[in-house]
Amino acid sequence: MIRERAPAKVNLVLQVGRPRADGLHEICSLFASLALADELTFLASESDRDEVVCPGVEGRNLVDSALTLFRKRVDPNLPGLTVTIEKRIPVAAGLGGGSADAAAALRAANELAGRPLGADELRALGAELGADIPSQVEPRHALVTGAGEHVEKLGLPAMGLVLVPAEDGLSTAEVYREADRIGSTREQLEPDRLRALSAGSLAALAAGVENDLEPAARSLRPEIGEPVDLLGKAGALAAAVSGSGPTAFGIFSGPAMAERAAAAVPGAIVTRLAPG
Repeated sequence: MIRERAPAKVNLVLQVGRPRADGLHEICSLFASLALADELTFLASESDRDEVVCPGVEGRNLVDSALTLFRKRVDPNLPGLTVTIEKRIPVAAGLGGGSADAAAALRAANELAGRPLGADELRALGAELGADIPSQVEPRHALVTGAGEHVEKLGLPAMGLVLVPAEDGLSTAEVYREADRIGSTREQLEPDRLRALSAGSLAALAAGVENDLEPAARSLRPEIGEPVDLLGKAGALAAAVSGSGPTAFGIFSGPAMAERAAAAVPGAIVTRLAPG
């Protein structure tokens, strides 16, 4: 049996370029890896089929897709696996939970197959399934560029974080379509600026928080602006929507401030950065 942690991520900064010829968008994003994480167990079975058990989440899971792709491209003899997911990351929330689970499945499959792939090869495989998966192959704070396939490890200043998920998720593809429609993407991405933010003070980082998908997410679901405003009123140094939404997040100077703020915001979750 193999156990894997699959941490959530927050896009502290997300810049989105225009669509490329292949329909994908170039991004430039500062990812924070969080202590909030799903827990997965992988157990080889006598069946040649995989079974993914994820209470509360119906339908085909990205973990299924990851295991199927690994067999197709790497090891057709990988045994059938029973995968149990203890889901702690809200679903379709812009926190990368499904992508983190899929990355965990690639790590586990690679381990069971005798580690035929290195991290770069696993990232390339993950990129075929989703833009957030490569960054989660080795979960860490990172600058993520390209269409999500380029991952550069970075440090971040210490901070407290409060997340406010919504009851209903948002489709990432739908949010990107809306961003194209309303013109909230940009011509020029700024990786050097994001590197500087990651290496600077918390105050400077907070002042640089932005998300090019937030206007599109708010256009589709105007009510997701309410928790962003509440976090600001509760003392957040910065508050925004994470990724394609609908989760709002707030940055605080430390865990005590985050705890106090969460008490004033319905549905809030206090978390912290994962060890860098």
